[in-house]
Amino acid sequence: MAMKLQTVGPGKSPGAAAGSARVHRTRDHSVEIVSDSGEGAQKCGQIFGAVSAKMGNGVWTVEIIPAEVEPPPRSIAGASGIRIRLGDGPVTNWGDETDLVMAFNEQVLLGRHRLNALAPGATILLEDQWATHPDDAVRAQWDAAMEELGEAGYRIIGVPMEEICLTQVENARKGKNMFALGLLTWIFERDVDRVKEQIAHTFRTKPQKVVDKNFALLELGVQWAGENLDFRVEVPTATEVGDLVVMNGNEAIALGAVASGMELAAMYPITPATSVSHHLGEVFERFGGIVHQAEDEIAAAGVAIGASYAGKCAFTITSGPGLALKTEFLGLAVMTETPLVLVDVQRGGPSTGLPTKVEQSDLLAALFGQPGDAPKIVLAPATIEECFHAMITARRLAEIFRTVVIVLSDANLATGVAPFPRPEAREAWQAGPPDQSAVPEQGRPYDWDPRTGLSDRFIPGRPGGMHTVTGLAHDERSKVAYDSASNQRASEMRSRKLAAFQSTLLPPEINGADSGDLLIVGWGSTRGAIEEAVERCRGEGLAVSSLHLTFLSPLEPGLTEIFKRFRKVMTVEINYSDRADAPFVTSENRRRGQLSWLLRATTLVDVDCWTRVLGEPLRPSAIARAIRENLPGGAP
Repeated sequence: MAMKLQTVGPGKSPGAAAGSARVHRTRDHSVEIVSDSGEGAQKCGQIFGAVSAKMGNGVWTVEIIPAEVEPPPRSIAGASGIRIRLGDGPVTNWGDETDLVMAFNEQVLLGRHRLNALAPGATILLEDQWATHPDDAVRAQWDAAMEELGEAGYRIIGVPMEEICLTQVENARKGKNMFALGLLTWIFERDVDRVKEQIAHTFRTKPQKVVDKNFALLELGVQWAGENLDFRVEVPTATEVGDLVVMNGNEAIALGAVASGMELAAMYPITPATSVSHHLGEVFERFGGIVHQAEDEIAAAGVAIGASYAGKCAFTITSGPGLALKTEFLGLAVMTETPLVLVDVQRGGPSTGLPTKVEQSDLLAALFGQPGDAPKIVLAPATIEECFHAMITARRLAEIFRTVVIVLSDANLATGVAPFPRPEAREAWQAGPPDQSAVPEQGRPYDWDPRTGLSDRFIPGRPGGMHTVTGLAHDERSKVAYDSASNQRASEMRSRKLAAFQSTLLPPEINGADSGDLLIVGWGSTRGAIEEAVERCRGEGLAVSSLHLTFLSPLEPGLTEIFKRFRKVMTVEINYSDRADAPFVTSENRRRGQLSWLLRATTLVDVDCWTRVLGEPLRPSAIARAIRENLPGGAP
């Protein structure tokens, strides 16, 4: 039986008058805005999330991006949008199912329903023009969707978005997002003036008439909701917000690069990394920096290496396919010991894979993707705040240890928005001026300290420092050397730097008890979901703890001893692993999660894994189920 739609409009309220709207008070609530590509759903959600954060809510957003650049309109697989999770305290992940959905057509809504993204009984505000569309095929699609959705128990309220927006704009596709923002503003009792300030900031490069038109659409949404909706949602806000900044991970990486004193970003556009350069393009020149768009990924790495060789602080930005193309140049930087920071905003693979979806599948490529022995430092921020500080750390490590430092972010962090305390810039974050003093007599460009593997960095122009640099094997004088002793010594020194660096690291902190039945190990953007799942399970009396690794090469010390205190150790990752019970899979041929492989090799502990490659962030509820299923002896 087809679902009956609650149609609302002037004189057609679905329930009580606005003044007596029921208020749903909750500590945690998730909202999705979904539309066809190009209708501005993400912009709507970004503004709503930023305002909510500034008003004192914990916020985490995740963009819903179709794989195609311009998918066909009204297609199930073409849903474009954003999820915003609000909390009365810090929010660290996108949560589980969505409580409230604003959908611009029933097909994108159907797509989210089929992905099990919506909570049972979710409230849905749905553009209702399609029910009476003149095209018979469109009406048939509507009826079929309503019949399928009717079995799920959602509360679907029809909203005449198109009709109302056409009173202000000629093309409703360019206005629905601001009308939808007005609905959210009323439902969640957001401050209208704050919303307008955020709109003005978002469209700051547009003429004032464009900003004013968006204000008018916002007000229409607020007015319509007040006259027609019978519910509101209250998520308590903090009384003292403090001095916060609100941004996504790519913007945090860009600002971290500025704060670190880096002077050149070389890149070639690639999803989902490109917006790092967009943010830098707005501010970098004010701080003496240059954004260079090279002709390809290989050239971008070469430009960054050349600038770094000349004494600048340089980095390059890419995603998985670009990392593959840069491998030869990364080997050159390792061989010549030229400082280089590479940011890899991971996406699904292999090949061009899932350009707009999240994965953590580049770990082993980052560690071992170059021919020969090419040790490098690899670190992975777990939060948007850590994206900022990771760039400062990476720049310092690259220059101190004369090595390649890879920062592994991912699509979840790249587009997610969250508040964090405003960093106070410190002079110590930035490098001092290049050393142009005369090289001591008998000084050599690779005068390795036998204990640490470190050597002085010769910047071109230093008196007495002239030398030739190639990618060939060399001795301490940078002279090409193919003899056995020289190659053995150089390899030892390049490796010893990482051991020296690891000696400065502390063991990772454990979330939960120091021993127990199960230890969950994660890395990167999964931290929030893992820790929320662990806390749920600990609340059920389960002896489970977690730890999260920031440094993946070298690994943080003390892992073997920590692992021995738990009956079972298991990684949780967003990359592929075989099910242990899959056909033909044995304990010897099973392909495991990438961190699991690494930990098994380095600790000789039988580290298990639970991984998923669904193209979306992990949900705490799914991790909690995996914890219960993998407890030694089963959950009590």
